[in-house]
Amino acid sequence: MATAQDARVARYDVPIYGSDVSGRYIGAHCEGVEVLELAILGLLQEAPMHGYELRKELATKLGTLRAAISYGTLYPTLKRLKLTGWISEAEANNDEIVPPMTSKRGRVVYKITAEGKERFAELLAATGPETYDDAGFGVHFAFFSRTDRATRLRILEGRRRRVEERREGLREILTRAADRLDAYTLELQRHGLDACEREVRWLEELITNERSGRTPAFRQRAGYTGVANPAPAGGTPPAGTAPPEPPRPYSDRP
Repeated sequence: MATAQDARVARYDVPIYGSDVSGRYIGAHCEGVEVLELAILGLLQEAPMHGYELRKELATKLGTLRAAISYGTLYPTLKRLKLTGWISEAEANNDEIVPPMTSKRGRVVYKITAEGKERFAELLAATGPETYDDAGFGVHFAFFSRTDRATRLRILEGRRRRVEERREGLREILTRAADRLDAYTLELQRHGLDACEREVRWLEELITNERSGRTPAFRQRAGYTGVANPAPAGGTPPAGTAPPEPPRPYSDRP
């Protein structure tokens, strides 16, 4: 028989759904400074940027970071990266790349250093448990084109294990506490379970592609504008469709 504790766990250990494709992985749930370091260093390796442009690129390429990447968190991180010698800064000489700001900070351009490139490579090669959670996996996946196949495969397999554990937890909750939940909470739990099952299938497809040396192709449907680097989605869409929208992040339980 389900206990009151089961019901409480079932009610709150549920993904929150939204329309941001990559927000589930790196949106409002960035855990640890290394996730943000990896994102910033990766973007600065593409090109020097001022803070306004960098924040815009973080939102465009890596999801709508909103609360996670505000000016209040971005600039302190940039300052710390500068102190460690991983980035440098200089005042922009070209007014065309500077947004209409009056502050001096808005005219500073950040560049990655040689030491920063080494740090980026070090972070990119990481395959520990932190790369399996929602935040770490999303950022690492965004830079998979610069990651070797063995590393990609380890991260994908680790992520699959993490989602499988989450899926089994939801199944157990539904089995033990279904009769104690109201209809809407129960439906939300089922929705979360379905999302986990779809993501496992999607990850299995990616793992198969990596093992066979194939690169996943972006599948576009009619009327869909598409994106340059589609972020991880929660399932395997049928041929001719774009990846489905996954749920937003929620904290992993031990």
